[in-house]
Amino acid sequence: MCVNYRPPTPEMFNGRIGAFSQLPRDWQWPEETWKDYTAPILRAAPGLAPQACVASYGMVPRRHIPPDVKPFDTMNARAESLVERRSFAPAWRRLQLCAVPMLWFYEPCYESGRAERTAIGMRDASLFWVAGLWREWQEADGGMANAFTQITINADTHPLMRRMHRPGDEKRSLVLLGDDEVGDWLASRDLDVARSFLRHFPAEAMKAWPAPLAPRRVAAAAQSPAPVNGELF
Repeated sequence: MCVNYRPPTPEMFNGRIGAFSQLPRDWQWPEETWKDYTAPILRAAPGLAPQACVASYGMVPRRHIPPDVKPFDTMNARAESLVERRSFAPAWRRLQLCAVPMLWFYEPCYESGRAERTAIGMRDASLFWVAGLWREWQEADGGMANAFTQITINADTHPLMRRMHRPGDEKRSLVLLGDDEVGDWLASRDLDVARSFLRHFPAEAMKAWPAPLAPRRVAAAAQSPAPVNGELF
């Protein structure tokens, strides 16, 4: 599933959240988001008004995985097993919901016979949101930090998302939210209500285009371990 995406700039993010709390203008984040990178989110929970913050991508940051435990990834949370996975169940039951802003995200498309990095976003190129969960972690210095994951659903029948990933693999999609859905998603006070948002976004409002890595990025990626979408904990 999605392990890399393009977040909005700080100016774009602050310009879109209007009624929500704004981030300080001097806060920054990388122009592409990968595991353990910081990125902006809107978070909420019962008793907590929607709030903008910067959080680490992956519900369990690598720095919080004990040294005797094999590293695992928690960037994506399967909707079908939210109540079963230790990394996600507490936040889901507590309705610690977040909305992750994006300009586009990346998936591999094999229609040419080999994996081609493909960007997926809105047909009108607008910013959109992805449904997710968040939690807090206490850091070594005693401070608190936020982390988040994105929720995914089966996409075997979605006209666009079923084109992604290796032939024979299950097709998955992020849960995309429009601007008019974000407030209601974050305001969910019942698990059934929250689950009603875990549905497909209209394919006709989306588009996909080739997005190959630049040569220097390809070389750097070849020297790094390949990301694995593990949801074992």
